[in-house]
Amino acid sequence: MLRKLYDFTMSLAATRHAEKSLAAISFIESSFFPIPPDVLLIPMVLADRSKWFRYALICTIASVLGALLGYAIGAFLYEVVGVPILRFYGQEAAFAEIAALYNKWGGWAILFGAVTPFPYKVLAIFSGATGFSVPLLILVSIVGRGLRFFIVSWLLFMFGAPIREFIEKNLGLLFTLFMVLLIGGFVAVRYVF
Repeated sequence: MLRKLYDFTMSLAATRHAEKSLAAISFIESSFFPIPPDVLLIPMVLADRSKWFRYALICTIASVLGALLGYAIGAFLYEVVGVPILRFYGQEAAFAEIAALYNKWGGWAILFGAVTPFPYKVLAIFSGATGFSVPLLILVSIVGRGLRFFIVSWLLFMFGAPIREFIEKNLGLLFTLFMVLLIGGFVAVRYVF
């Protein structure tokens, strides 16, 4: 089933509605859809590298708006909709673990989820279920999702098709490394200055 969804999503890149599809996939991926927008973003940027910034911006805006839908699911429909979605992704048992992270590192947890392959929808739903600050969710989502989509798009703009395989193969590692460096930098600044 996931393979069919993946293939369908990839096929949208070649249509005249590609930008609308990119926005829709980015929106629903942040709240419940299992296929990341990168699947559509990558072929679109490769098809017209001059639009890399536009495509990354579409992904970012739609993804942040989708996170608000995920937040609403968590806040108002957690028992009915949120729990089954978390169960589908195998994250229902992780709820308590993530809750502990939220109590201490809420914004950092969202930022990490926003730029890594971790299912961002889980954090969006969890934010609503725990009553996390909406303005902070929006801010961190803009930064995190923006980093993710702009870095991928920029790399494709700069290096074209050869970077595609590298990005697809190492996406999780690249973003995890980036987050370690980013958080490490903030920790270093805090303790050095």
